[in-house]
Amino acid sequence: MTGIRNLIGKLFGTGAAAPPDATKLDGTSEVALARSLSALPPDERGWITFAEARVLFSTKGAQYAFGETDQDGRKNIESFAAQYHSAINFMPVEERVYFVRDPTAL
Repeated sequence: MTGIRNLIGKLFGTGAAAPPDATKLDGTSEVALARSLSALPPDERGWITFAEARVLFSTKGAQYAFGETDQDGRKNIESFAAQYHSAINFMPVEERVYFVRDPTAL
């Protein structure tokens, strides 16, 4: 019985260390976010909350920020990310916006 549990543990990674969470970036202002992004190592993820992103880049309410009707908000955050050689990924379930530094991005 113990052998089966060990095998299952190895197959499904139980007991293995969980990967570290991405770095929380400073989303209090665009300047602070830019500084945080610049300090983020290449190819690493960092995040800010949706609420922080909305305050910085969107004029829409929380329910509509970065959605289909918020083309300006999306354009603003995408432009900002491109300026700092980063890709963005919206994760609504986590209420986070992830940035990944890409040193090859133009």
